[in-house]
Amino acid sequence: MSFLHTFNKNPYLGILRGITFEHIPYIVKASQNAELKLIEITMNTPQAPELIANLKQNSTELTIGAGTVCREKDLKQALTAGAEFIVSPAFQENIAELCQKQNIPYLPGALTPTEVQHAYHHGATMVKVFPVGAMGGPAYIKELRGPFAHIPLLACGGVNADNAKDYFAAGANAIAFGGSIFKNSLLNAESWPEVSTKIRSLYQKSHS
Repeated sequence: MSFLHTFNKNPYLGILRGITFEHIPYIVKASQNAELKLIEITMNTPQAPELIANLKQNSTELTIGAGTVCREKDLKQALTAGAEFIVSPAFQENIAELCQKQNIPYLPGALTPTEVQHAYHHGATMVKVFPVGAMGGPAYIKELRGPFAHIPLLACGGVNADNAKDYFAAGANAIAFGGSIFKNSLLNAESWPEVSTKIRSLYQKSHS
């Protein structure tokens, strides 16, 4: 099953930033309970490669990627740790080429129409429109959809349970969420059921 097919069936990406090894069991429980399938750990998180490997060891149901990949060094560390897809805040041709060579899905950030088209035409599996909230949110996705009906778009930056439905209605293929749900305060308190409930609430509101 292709990455895009999996993502289209469950179009939600959880972003983990600043987590610790102690959080891993609760992240796994919350994700499994909410049936979240894709998670990225950002490479600017301390010990990110080790956390990616640990999360993979503790969950066979999650597809785990690396986010905030800005350098070839980041990419190599992420892939060695077992990352199954790569996310960047901006498109980088060298990262795209290396991902293509290894058949690794690449989701780079882009914002303007020129950037979106350039990223897709140069190897992006899906284009992360980031930071979409600062550019008008769902209305901006709708504008991009006009000329770019063929480009898979991931909405990222300010996406939450209250506007998720609007992003899908505007034409986003998938949405990404992080701090609005994966709060370290909840993970520190072992409140994984609340994290799970927040994910499920986002699902429900996005399709209500």
